[in-house]
Amino acid sequence: MPLNLELPDHEFTLRGADGAQARVNDRILGASFIIAPDRLVEDWPVTVAAALRAHDLAPLLALDPEVVILGTGATQVFPPAETMATCMTRGIGLEAMRNDAAARTFSVLAGEGRRVVAGFILPG
Repeated sequence: MPLNLELPDHEFTLRGADGAQARVNDRILGASFIIAPDRLVEDWPVTVAAALRAHDLAPLLALDPEVVILGTGATQVFPPAETMATCMTRGIGLEAMRNDAAARTFSVLAGEGRRVVAGFILPG
């Protein structure tokens, strides 16, 4: 059976993430960031998922997603309900999960051509 290497057709590829760092393309990131298939924002000043506020989501929502993936670090943490409502009232899905699961989910959705944006919270 022949195998073919398929390269993604988007600019930024999330190769993996854990509670301490993430790898985007060939770079290691150690601070919180936002990623979309065509955009990388490295200066997202969020360090605690439980303290996430609606205004913290503004840079993610500015990228016009249909779904937001929130990587909350080494453990799954849900942001406050009013913060999650910021997405829901706009018809945008918001999923919170550990960074490793968020990285896999982002990669699958980006590979499907979905308008996905992810915010990864790192201690950085």
